[in-house]
Amino acid sequence: MQSSLKQPFNNAQLELLKVFSHNLPENELMALKKIISNFFAEKLIQQADKKWDEMNWSDQDMDQLLGQKLRKSRI
Repeated sequence: MQSSLKQPFNNAQLELLKVFSHNLPENELMALKKIISNFFAEKLIQQADKKWDEMNWSDQDMDQLLGQKLRKSRI
């Protein structure tokens, strides 16, 4: 029956729902959120480091990039 329904959750969400099918105390919930946030932050840092190396950027390149206005203004 489950395979005939369109699942609104991805595989990671389904796994977390199974593991955490009970209420957690607030302090444990906050700790879990921090662990998950750190996991995704670390993945993002690794991707950024990889791109930095691929582009052979220097600190000077980054300073120049940070000084540029890249967003278009809404008119």
